Amino acid sequence: MVLGRMKSFLGKMVKIDQGFQEAGVGRLLDVYDDYLVLLTEEDGVVYYNNDHIESVTENTKEFNIVFPEDIEYDKANNLLNLLENQKLKWIKINSEGPVKIEGVLYDVNNDIISLIYDEEIVYVSFNHLHNMSID
Repeated sequence: MVLGRMKSFLGKMVKIDQGFQEAGVGRLLDVYDDYLVLLTEEDGVVYYNNDHIESVTENTKEFNIVFPEDIEYDKANNLLNLLENQKLKWIKINSEGPVKIEGVLYDVNNDIISLIYDEEIVYVSFNHLHNMSID
């Protein structure tokens, strides 16, 4: 998606479609070069990798969702830095569908995201990060 066009949706209700899963619906809080931030009713703040966004739909109908005006969320200049700032926190990657995984973020670099879940370390390709939320 074109960054300028995405910024025109700031503060609006949108639907983010990533093709492989149900679309995320919520208020667009922020847009960065490689990710955007969506406030959803179900998952709270969700960060979407721009590389995996197939379409954005601006919702014109009224929603019965009340969002706080001054929501706080983590920010960084890019997705890698955002993840680096979440080390040792519980995160959920790819919130829906068969590629969903969650755990404590152990390490991250341009290639691999390492999560600790139960008694295992799970290595996820950074390229397969579609969206994430932080608990």
